[in-house]
Amino acid sequence: MRGAALALLGILFFAGSAQAGKAKFNRVVNVGDKAPVWSELPGVDGKAHTLDEYRDAKAVVIVFTCNRCPVAKQYEERVAAFTKKYEKRVQVVAISVSRNGADRLEQMKARAADKKLPFAYLYDESQQSGRAYGATATPHFFVLDGERKIAYMGAFDDNTFEPEHAEKHYVIDAVEAVLEGREPKVKESLQRGCAIEYE
Repeated sequence: MRGAALALLGILFFAGSAQAGKAKFNRVVNVGDKAPVWSELPGVDGKAHTLDEYRDAKAVVIVFTCNRCPVAKQYEERVAAFTKKYEKRVQVVAISVSRNGADRLEQMKARAADKKLPFAYLYDESQQSGRAYGATATPHFFVLDGERKIAYMGAFDDNTFEPEHAEKHYVIDAVEAVLEGREPKVKESLQRGCAIEYE
């Protein structure tokens, strides 16, 4: 399993490079920036959603993801467990900007129902939200504080295929910091996953 996982990682997109602009691994936004907002995006629940509707949440976690990426699939259970643990204080929003047929809204609805995903799952066919956040891979996480500024961005943790061996839990640590009114110790990490294909 480990060998296969390493082989798979070899073909995955590792976002971030020395060419990055404002931040180490993001060319568009930086930690401390006001989070980009999006207009109404359709969700798997049949409703349209905006960032502003989550105004009562003490923190918001946005994850750019999709149905078919093997890395995104690896994190579904972790994100679901996280959502349930923090549901009274934190809003989790998954957004797909993929135009691949397997990642369209109807397919998202089917997967959300099959996996009983407890978080909001939205589709942005325009891809504008992904571009605005500088999202380059699935999954790509952004933690927003109470003022909806970016407090953290990057990976969920440091072990894609063996979560029980993860030593750094970036998103959890960042959310705990935000809930306690302090800045996360780690504000950015390298996002690993499948490349987002913008058109």
